[in-house]
Amino acid sequence: MARKMLIDGEANKATNDERYDFDLFVIGAGSGGVRASRFSTQFGAKVGMCELPFHPVSSEVLGGVGGTCVLRGCVPKKICVYGASFGPELEDARSFGWELNENVDFNWKKLLQKKTEEIVRLNGIYKRMLANAGVKLFEGEGKVVGPNEVEVTQLDGTKLSYSTKHILIATGSRAQRPPIPGQELGITSDEALSLEELPKSVVILGGGYIAVEFASIWRGMGATVNLCFRKELPLRGFDDEMRAVVARNLEGRGIHVHAQTTLSELVKTDNGIKVRTDHGEEIMADAVLFATGRAPNTKRLNLDAVGVEIDEVGAIKVDEYSRTTIPSIWAIGDVTNRMNLTPVALMEGSLFAKTVFGGEPSKPDYNNIPYAVFCIPPLSVVGLSEEQAVEQAKGDIHVYTSSFNPMKNTISGRQEKTVMKLVVDGATDKVLGASMCGPDAPEIIQGIAVALKCGATKAQFDSTVGIHPSAAEEFVTMRSVTRTISCGKPRTNL
Repeated sequence: MARKMLIDGEANKATNDERYDFDLFVIGAGSGGVRASRFSTQFGAKVGMCELPFHPVSSEVLGGVGGTCVLRGCVPKKICVYGASFGPELEDARSFGWELNENVDFNWKKLLQKKTEEIVRLNGIYKRMLANAGVKLFEGEGKVVGPNEVEVTQLDGTKLSYSTKHILIATGSRAQRPPIPGQELGITSDEALSLEELPKSVVILGGGYIAVEFASIWRGMGATVNLCFRKELPLRGFDDEMRAVVARNLEGRGIHVHAQTTLSELVKTDNGIKVRTDHGEEIMADAVLFATGRAPNTKRLNLDAVGVEIDEVGAIKVDEYSRTTIPSIWAIGDVTNRMNLTPVALMEGSLFAKTVFGGEPSKPDYNNIPYAVFCIPPLSVVGLSEEQAVEQAKGDIHVYTSSFNPMKNTISGRQEKTVMKLVVDGATDKVLGASMCGPDAPEIIQGIAVALKCGATKAQFDSTVGIHPSAAEEFVTMRSVTRTISCGKPRTNL
């Protein structure tokens, strides 16, 4: 019956039902939860929300309004990427006439202070946004105690209970540590962004976003970096050709890349941490970063007691409208493990509010969502990879590529090519995917994403006048097909 109401467009509008303390209670004040609560109040809902007390490093009892992205993820990471980029830029500047006669030192503590000041400022902004929207914020740990009841445990142990017509879970995910001897000696991305001292040598385990981004950050700041991952190439799930480009760039920047390698043990010594790999290698490091994935943050929510189903990794099962197996309980963002990106959580939060309180059932659209890996230089993609396009194809797939030395590098002498790629459906001429690894890739792909969302064809790309001189113009000047893949041709998954 509940599902039928959604399909028929009879979703619950805000009614301020006096049987409940709130129309909506949100557990988790990260990007998705904040967006959902604010938009719900715009539809007239009375909204309560709880979040753990603020701290840059999260735990089961510490968090903060703003969530992972704002406080210990995207924002502070990007600040560190900016900081790490200046070192190589200063090296390149010499070829452009800048005379740098003195040694240039990097002060990690100064950047750390600036980063902390910024996330404290943002934490305050998010709190004010909630207050201005009329959201009642409670500081403490929330859990579900019934289909229409939430309990909040405050820092002093006081438990407060609130009734609510709808519950929204937006608790995100948390970094995980691998089960190896000495794992307590390692750190996660939380701690990496708040280290008191910059390590001179690091070992990173993992081949995903976080691993390659921190490899670039620490190398750019002058550290010796060893990057270990299980596969032949980093960034599993991305286009294989672009993965190879990133791997070359990491090595070109001086990062020691250990493919098909994992860690077997960490041992504390007087000189640092001795890291043993599964190949019998021993590497000394000041710090070891585990970037081996994140798990949905559901363990302490009491979901089993109320019948909310989770999957084998702990993610909350939801339907296409973000509704759980209990009709009054909903979930959005990383805790559902659908597409774990901040802008996606924002989309899901907006559409949740529209569905539940706006009277307009709305499903998230996960097609042609752009995203970026902020390694140095960055990788950004939208749409299908070549491998995905071939797997889904009913006819030929045309691949267009361009590899060139950026104009800036022709003067600086840096040997690092920008690589661009378009994947096109041979039958319809529709552009199915675009990717780029090189300076400003995320800024460029964001615009390309609009074109793909509109269903642009390769002919329309070709008829677009480029901006010269720019790297972006390459996307509208790739005329020759690099290769054509016929449907059904087997592929090797790296």
